Amino acid sequence: MIVSALLTSVGINLFLCILFFTLYSILRKQPGNIDVYAPRLIANDKSQTASGFNLERLLPSTGWVRRAWDLSEDELLSISGLDGVVFMRIFTFSLKMFSFIGLVGVFILLPINYVGGQLRIDIYDLPNKSLDLFSISNVENGSKRLWVHFGAVYITTAFVCYLLYQTDAKKLYKRLTHLKSDVHAQQKFRRSGFLGLFGPKVSLVDHYGKKLDDLEENVRVQQSDVSLTREEVPAAFVSFKSRYGASIALNIQQSIDPTEWIIEQAPEPHDVYWPFFFETFLQRWISKLAVIVASIILTLLFLLPVVFVQGLTNLNQLETWLPFLKGVLTITFVSQVLTGYLPSLILQLALSIVPPIMKIFSSMQGHFSHSEIERSACIKVLWFTIWNVFFANVLSGSVFSQINKILDLKNIPFVLAVAVPGQASFYIAYVVTSGWTSISSELFRMKPLIWSVIGNCASGTNDEPNVPSIPYTSEIPRILLFELLGITYFFLAPLILPFVLAYFCLGYVVYRNQLINVYEPKFDTGGKFWPIVHNSTIFSLLLVQAIAVGIFGLKKLPLASSMSVPLLILTLLFNEYCRKRFFPIFRAYSAEVPLGLNKFAPLSKRRKSEEERVYARGSAGFLF
Repeated sequence: MIVSALLTSVGINLFLCILFFTLYSILRKQPGNIDVYAPRLIANDKSQTASGFNLERLLPSTGWVRRAWDLSEDELLSISGLDGVVFMRIFTFSLKMFSFIGLVGVFILLPINYVGGQLRIDIYDLPNKSLDLFSISNVENGSKRLWVHFGAVYITTAFVCYLLYQTDAKKLYKRLTHLKSDVHAQQKFRRSGFLGLFGPKVSLVDHYGKKLDDLEENVRVQQSDVSLTREEVPAAFVSFKSRYGASIALNIQQSIDPTEWIIEQAPEPHDVYWPFFFETFLQRWISKLAVIVASIILTLLFLLPVVFVQGLTNLNQLETWLPFLKGVLTITFVSQVLTGYLPSLILQLALSIVPPIMKIFSSMQGHFSHSEIERSACIKVLWFTIWNVFFANVLSGSVFSQINKILDLKNIPFVLAVAVPGQASFYIAYVVTSGWTSISSELFRMKPLIWSVIGNCASGTNDEPNVPSIPYTSEIPRILLFELLGITYFFLAPLILPFVLAYFCLGYVVYRNQLINVYEPKFDTGGKFWPIVHNSTIFSLLLVQAIAVGIFGLKKLPLASSMSVPLLILTLLFNEYCRKRFFPIFRAYSAEVPLGLNKFAPLSKRRKSEEERVYARGSAGFLF
């Protein structure tokens, strides 16, 4: 891609962003649109609409930005739960990371790449030249300047690992244990009627306690019914008088045969999902295997739009495929749009159908809670996105002809070192097209606005607003993909960093605003999305380190290539330590917390005894 094509893509998307932000700041103040831009506030009776005509309504304003920016984390926790806090932590983590990486990449690496003479590009005709001028490809082979890139890889790895460790793990642990063990942290209120929109306000603890009693009563009634027909239901919700007892039951093996009993922590009553419940271990195992096969097939089928998109980025190849467009493609603006804007747009539209499909797949695995389905689908979408948007695009070119080299593991760093830098311009345009526009369209909420207008015209009255929950399944993988692109290309093509940083800045403000006004959590995983973030970040570091091994070898700097190998080992050791130290927090309670020994929670606020639930299913009977 040439510089002018990138500028065309940036110009189109910048115009769309400004348009969406401007329209939002005006439309959000119109009384007829409050159900679109503040449904959560309406549901909680916190919306305020001024009556009568006011000229200020017709003028764009930025007051919503200040309100979103000033929202404290405690307020965020109270309105969106621990998952909302973790979701915004992804943005704060990424902002810290790319602020540092951006300084290194833009002010140190980018000038070194620009003054390199490897490609011999005429800088006086810059708009018509390739973006490779700003990449590591322009640095001469064997140049001592490559040691700056080597040092940047080490420094960046150390900084990112520091952020992961101070990754706010202790704070997350504090909030998690506080939320689970402190009764005061659970003193939230909602309406007791349908979907929490109607009826008097009640405490969430009392509300869920009543629902739990009703649910357990229904289970007992159903068990009684089937017992009359001499049938057994191999499943039960089991309650304990203390959290310590629940912790013991949850963590010990109940049977000599581990497949005979499956013990899991029970979800909240409103989080239970039964349609694809499987009674036995074998049924669940078979369903999981079937879902894996289906996911692989979907991934392979998606290679078709990926190959088509890659064809659009290559003008000569496009002329070969579609010769009747040869005359049109000679028009400068058309060719710039086709190579700089259209490929990313097509890929983004194709990806939009993946999250719903993966959510269906996850439900078919036998998960019995909405939150677990959401987490499982998020993982599937993430790896689907990483493979199809990153690896499939990178490897869809000439590398497929070198498949024998790819199968040899020792050649993988060198294959990636050749293929990945060549796609830098495509991913810069992708960040702008998919990132900037998706953030601004999230704020504008075009689909709900259109449906609201149609509904008002049809009925003439506003119905009760539909309060959505934030779509973690689609949003977290997209955010982590941009994180991967930023980390991978920070020393290969640092020009991508300002665009990635701009995406996270926009996302930080927009999603905080949406959590205040639009989204309301319907369930909570207890912060279990954060391990996904951690694993994805570690994977990104390992990927860039493997590419560094190959790129320094290709650039005739074998010592730097060899010295990059220990970095891979150190990162793996760091990740193993984090897995042992922090990941168990997200899987089960420790005995220290139920006994009131948690050092992070004040003694006066510790809850030493609380009814806990464990879900058990098996073929031998019930756990009591």
